[in-house]
Amino acid sequence: MPSRERIGAWIESGPVQRVIIAVIIVNAVTLGLETSDFLMAQWGGVLKALDRTALAVFVVEIGLKLYAFGLRFFRSAWNLFDFTVVAIALVPASGPLAVLRALRVLRVLRLVSTVPRLRFVVEALLAAVPGIASIAGLMLLLFYVFAVMSTSLFGERFPEWFGSIGASMYTLFQIMTLESWSMGIVRPVMEAYPAAWAFFVPFILIATFTMLNLFIGIIVDTMQTMHEADHAADRREMEGAMHADADRLLAEIRGLQREVAGLRAELHGAGKVGDSASEDGTSL
Repeated sequence: MPSRERIGAWIESGPVQRVIIAVIIVNAVTLGLETSDFLMAQWGGVLKALDRTALAVFVVEIGLKLYAFGLRFFRSAWNLFDFTVVAIALVPASGPLAVLRALRVLRVLRLVSTVPRLRFVVEALLAAVPGIASIAGLMLLLFYVFAVMSTSLFGERFPEWFGSIGASMYTLFQIMTLESWSMGIVRPVMEAYPAAWAFFVPFILIATFTMLNLFIGIIVDTMQTMHEADHAADRREMEGAMHADADRLLAEIRGLQREVAGLRAELHGAGKVGDSASEDGTSL
């Protein structure tokens, strides 16, 4: 096996990846501790050393992957993500790009690309984006219709909440999240418009309990579809391996049959020779 393939197999192996996960977790803890002035005053040197060590480990990992996989490294979106996150951490602490140093905490998100189950969840969310976009478009249309209605109905008495389309949409968004919707907004409106409940209750039922559940349903359905696809691929791979094993066993059995037939032929030939010799001795 060439050295590049050996290095690629080693860097992607389970033990090495577990070490990388441990380094990511330790680095996440150190980045959080660095936000404490008290801890930085006491242990600042140690925390910075741990941070630099973790960064060095990540740089070595990315370098080995680049050497092992070459341009194939950039074909994976997860590899591009890891490369970008580590590259941001290498930005100098001074200069026009120093603000990007604040993004070094993104290194913690490398845990997503390293842990298969977390990566599966993110891939499912990305796969569900088309369906989520459709539901989001429908919800935006729903918000616009209810915003126009609420501005016309309640804008005169409550301009701070429903004085414009934008204000109405923001208020309706707050109501959709059920944050102080009753005592904070709906009940004051009902003091001026007693029948206002007939507007807000259907909106909550549609926006909160129906539309948001559609988002959840799409994500769950996408995850289930991807899970079934993975299982189907595993079954096909297992069936292919079983067929290969069966073909190999069949070839071995046929080889044994040929050997047995050859041995029988040899024994039969030897028996004929023995019979001929005995017949010759008898005639003498």
